[in-house]
Amino acid sequence: MTERQRSALAYVGLGSNLEAPRDQLERALSALALLPLSECVARSSLYASAPVGPRDQPDFINAVAAIRTRLSPLALLDQLQALEQHHRRVRNRHWGPRTLDLDLLWYDGLARRSPRLTLPHPEMSRRRFVLEPLAEIAPTLTLGGELPLTLAGSLKDQALTRLVE
Repeated sequence: MTERQRSALAYVGLGSNLEAPRDQLERALSALALLPLSECVARSSLYASAPVGPRDQPDFINAVAAIRTRLSPLALLDQLQALEQHHRRVRNRHWGPRTLDLDLLWYDGLARRSPRLTLPHPEMSRRRFVLEPLAEIAPTLTLGGELPLTLAGSLKDQALTRLVE
């Protein structure tokens, strides 16, 4: 897909656990609405979750946004990574604390595996903090033949709290 082809629907996972995480997500959601050749068409509520991986870090605030875009998957990924850098994202350790984490979860049903990008995101069906916000804005989306809320139901051991806005 080239930069100016038809629009595609993409879902982006957002997470933060440093430097006022709720504010980080609100600023990031506003910035997503300003991406070139793109429009943020939906956003989930904010959710609190325990970190995946190292537990010696604060809990995360998470959300999912739907983006209608004419950017290619890699061009969208570049924009997301630039936004992370703008939020002073530092990659010191795998699954470590971060000011902003943006994951391209799903892009118009595309299945792709490359060194930079795998679609759909390989971990999304095992992360309740992705599935419940995704179900909120895309309840009929299927992932491997399953609805996000059905997949989330099998992950009740992963604590998740929907935040009041």
